[in-house]
Amino acid sequence: MTYKFLIDECLWPGLVRLARDAGYPESTCVRDRGWSGTPDYRLIRHALAEDFTLVTHNAVDFRGPLGGPLGGLHTKEPIHAGLVCLVCLVSDLPMTPARQLDLFGLALQELATLPDLINQALEVIEDAAGGVTIERYAIPQ
Repeated sequence: MTYKFLIDECLWPGLVRLARDAGYPESTCVRDRGWSGTPDYRLIRHALAEDFTLVTHNAVDFRGPLGGPLGGLHTKEPIHAGLVCLVCLVSDLPMTPARQLDLFGLALQELATLPDLINQALEVIEDAAGGVTIERYAIPQ
Protein backbone atom coordinates (compact mmCIF):
# COMPACT_ATOMS: atom_id res chain seq x y z
CA MET A 1 0.00 0.00 0.00
CA THR A 2 1.13 3.53 -0.66
CA TYR A 3 0.59 5.64 2.41
CA LYS A 4 -0.31 9.29 2.25
CA PHE A 5 0.81 10.81 5.54
CA LEU A 6 -0.68 13.96 7.00
CA ILE A 7 1.74 15.35 9.58
CA ASP A 8 -0.15 17.12 12.37
CA GLU A 9 0.80 20.68 13.29
CA CYS A 10 2.13 19.52 16.68
CA LEU A 11 5.01 17.88 14.80
CA TRP A 12 7.88 19.28 12.77
CA PRO A 13 6.89 19.84 9.11
CA GLY A 14 10.29 18.43 8.08
CA LEU A 15 8.84 14.95 8.67
CA VAL A 16 7.16 15.35 5.30
CA ARG A 17 10.57 15.15 3.61
CA LEU A 18 11.35 11.92 5.51
CA ALA A 19 8.06 10.40 4.34
CA ARG A 20 8.60 11.48 0.74
CA ASP A 21 12.19 10.21 0.76
CA ALA A 22 10.84 6.87 2.04
CA GLY A 23 8.63 6.60 -1.04
CA TYR A 24 5.41 8.30 0.01
CA PRO A 25 5.29 11.31 -2.35
CA GLU A 26 1.75 12.42 -1.52
CA SER A 27 2.60 13.05 2.12
CA THR A 28 2.05 16.56 3.41
CA CYS A 29 1.53 18.50 6.62
CA VAL A 30 -1.27 20.45 8.19
CA ARG A 31 0.68 23.71 7.81
CA ASP A 32 1.30 23.27 4.08
CA ARG A 33 -2.36 22.45 3.44
CA GLY A 34 -3.43 25.70 5.14
CA TRP A 35 -5.12 23.82 7.99
CA SER A 36 -3.10 25.22 10.90
CA GLY A 37 -5.36 25.95 13.84
CA THR A 38 -8.06 23.60 12.55
CA PRO A 39 -9.79 21.85 15.47
CA ASP A 40 -9.07 18.14 15.64
CA TYR A 41 -12.69 17.19 14.96
CA ARG A 42 -12.44 19.05 11.63
CA LEU A 43 -8.91 17.88 10.88
CA ILE A 44 -10.02 14.26 10.97
CA ARG A 45 -12.66 15.09 8.34
CA HIS A 46 -9.87 16.30 6.01
CA ALA A 47 -7.82 13.16 6.71
CA LEU A 48 -10.80 10.92 6.00
CA ALA A 49 -11.87 12.77 2.84
CA GLU A 50 -8.38 12.57 1.33
CA ASP A 51 -7.40 9.11 2.63
CA PHE A 52 -4.54 10.38 4.78
CA THR A 53 -2.85 8.39 7.52
CA LEU A 54 -2.56 10.96 10.31
CA VAL A 55 0.77 11.27 12.14
CA THR A 56 0.53 13.05 15.49
CA HIS A 57 2.08 13.56 18.91
CA ASN A 58 -1.34 14.68 20.18
CA ALA A 59 -2.42 11.06 20.38
CA VAL A 60 -4.94 11.36 23.20
CA ASP A 61 -7.38 13.33 21.03
CA PHE A 62 -7.31 10.75 18.27
CA ARG A 63 -7.03 7.42 20.15
CA GLY A 64 -7.94 8.26 23.75
CA PRO A 65 -5.67 8.09 26.83
CA LEU A 66 -2.50 6.00 26.69
CA GLY A 67 -3.22 2.66 28.31
CA GLY A 68 -6.86 3.57 28.79
CA PRO A 69 -9.94 2.71 26.84
CA LEU A 70 -9.95 3.81 23.21
CA GLY A 71 -12.01 6.94 22.97
CA GLY A 72 -10.52 9.47 20.58
CA LEU A 73 -11.78 10.74 17.24
CA HIS A 74 -10.53 7.73 15.26
CA THR A 75 -12.68 5.38 17.34
CA LYS A 76 -15.79 7.11 16.00
CA GLU A 77 -14.93 6.42 12.36
CA PRO A 78 -16.05 3.16 10.72
CA ILE A 79 -13.11 3.24 8.29
CA HIS A 80 -9.93 5.30 8.11
CA ALA A 81 -6.44 5.06 6.61
CA GLY A 82 -4.75 4.72 9.99
CA LEU A 83 -3.17 6.68 12.79
CA VAL A 84 0.52 6.96 13.69
CA CYS A 85 1.27 8.26 17.20
CA LEU A 86 4.75 9.42 18.19
CA VAL A 87 4.91 9.31 21.99
CA CYS A 88 7.60 10.23 24.53
CA LEU A 89 6.69 9.04 28.03
CA VAL A 90 9.06 11.50 29.72
CA SER A 91 7.01 14.66 30.08
CA ASP A 92 10.00 16.98 30.62
CA LEU A 93 11.76 15.82 27.44
CA PRO A 94 10.82 18.05 24.52
CA MET A 95 9.61 16.44 21.32
CA THR A 96 12.48 17.93 19.33
CA PRO A 97 12.76 17.60 15.56
CA ALA A 98 15.61 15.09 16.10
CA ARG A 99 13.43 12.94 18.39
CA GLN A 100 10.55 13.17 15.91
CA LEU A 101 12.82 12.10 13.03
CA ASP A 102 14.02 9.10 15.03
CA LEU A 103 10.54 7.98 16.08
CA PHE A 104 8.93 8.58 12.69
CA GLY A 105 11.84 6.81 10.99
CA LEU A 106 11.10 3.75 13.14
CA ALA A 107 7.41 4.04 12.26
CA LEU A 108 8.24 4.13 8.55
CA GLN A 109 10.42 1.03 8.88
CA GLU A 110 7.58 -0.83 10.60
CA LEU A 111 4.96 0.38 8.11
CA ALA A 112 7.10 -0.85 5.22
CA THR A 113 6.47 -4.40 6.50
CA LEU A 114 2.68 -4.02 6.65
CA PRO A 115 0.16 -4.30 3.82
CA ASP A 116 -1.79 -1.30 5.17
CA LEU A 117 -2.86 0.48 8.35
CA ILE A 118 -6.59 0.59 7.61
CA ASN A 119 -8.54 0.91 10.86
CA GLN A 120 -5.37 0.54 12.90
CA ALA A 121 -3.06 2.67 14.99
CA LEU A 122 0.71 2.37 15.17
CA GLU A 123 2.34 3.84 18.26
CA VAL A 124 6.05 4.47 18.55
CA ILE A 125 6.68 4.98 22.26
CA GLU A 126 9.95 6.19 23.79
CA ASP A 127 10.27 5.32 27.49
CA ALA A 128 12.23 7.02 30.28
CA ALA A 129 15.31 4.87 29.62
CA GLY A 130 15.35 5.83 25.94
CA GLY A 131 14.03 2.47 24.79
CA VAL A 132 11.42 2.39 22.05
CA THR A 133 8.39 0.14 21.78
CA ILE A 134 6.19 -0.15 18.71
CA GLU A 135 2.58 -1.21 19.20
CA ARG A 136 -0.13 -1.78 16.61
CA TYR A 137 -3.81 -2.23 17.40
CA ALA A 138 -7.24 -1.98 15.82
CA ILE A 139 -9.04 1.33 16.11
CA PRO A 140 -12.00 1.20 16.37
CA GLN A 141 -11.96 -2.15 18.13
